[in-house]
Amino acid sequence: MRALSSSFVAAASGGATTLARCWKLTRRDGVVLGFTDHDRDLTFDGVTFAARTGAQASETESHFDFAVGGGEVAGALSSDGLSEIDLAKGLWDKARIEVFAVDWTNPAARLLLDEGVVGEVRRQDSAYVTEMRALAHQLDEERGRLFAARCPAALGDSRCRVDLAGWRVTGTVSATDGQSYLRAAALTSFASGVFRAGSLKWTSGANANLTQDVRDHSQGEGSLLLWSAPPRPIAIGDAFIATAGCDKQFSTCRDRFGNAVNFRGFPHIPGNDVLMRVARDGEPNMDGGSLFQ
Repeated sequence: MRALSSSFVAAASGGATTLARCWKLTRRDGVVLGFTDHDRDLTFDGVTFAARTGAQASETESHFDFAVGGGEVAGALSSDGLSEIDLAKGLWDKARIEVFAVDWTNPAARLLLDEGVVGEVRRQDSAYVTEMRALAHQLDEERGRLFAARCPAALGDSRCRVDLAGWRVTGTVSATDGQSYLRAAALTSFASGVFRAGSLKWTSGANANLTQDVRDHSQGEGSLLLWSAPPRPIAIGDAFIATAGCDKQFSTCRDRFGNAVNFRGFPHIPGNDVLMRVARDGEPNMDGGSLFQ
């Protein structure tokens, strides 16, 4: 059973409650921000919990089994708190969240209610809603190696070993819809689809240092289509570095990158269609022997 301080008990059981909720967010790079639903800033443990962000939270859920509980926190996007560009860059992904009940007349009287990490973040206009996932979410993460037909490695990582120097291009936007479509002459030097499932990092403009996923690539148009629009409109003259993508298929690894020796998937593993097939008399490869002789 959790022990409660006498000062906190007094604040919680008084005729007029003086309790407020505070949220402490700690990014993986060590940056810390605090928010509160009180109408004035509160300070404890060297952190100022800002009231001007309008933070509010839903009810939280917890389960006795291994189901992942949690809740949501909503507030206003601002340069003093969670900015839209920082969220788009993924700086707050998997940040640690601590939730406190605090006596705003005496912040030393407080209780740690819950801990978790930042999950999905939804942005709309000048506001955000962030999902708080309980620590049990780590039990849902894949561990170890999976036996699957596709390669689990990321293109160019220590397992893949493809040298990305020849699979990157630096370009400048020559035409765009301002949202997720852009054209650049440098993109015509690669066959269509090379940058599909790849990435684009903005090196200048309003979205500088933001990295985005590429949805499609056309050589003829010299164009890229991004999966989502960046926080700020794309402008003509914005510079970027595009990196090729990989669909994780053995044929792509072998034919495009010449890297079959480092393929980490199992391209010959039977799929569900093989398991569900019905053996017919005289049909080859249905005698219980190898399917690949």
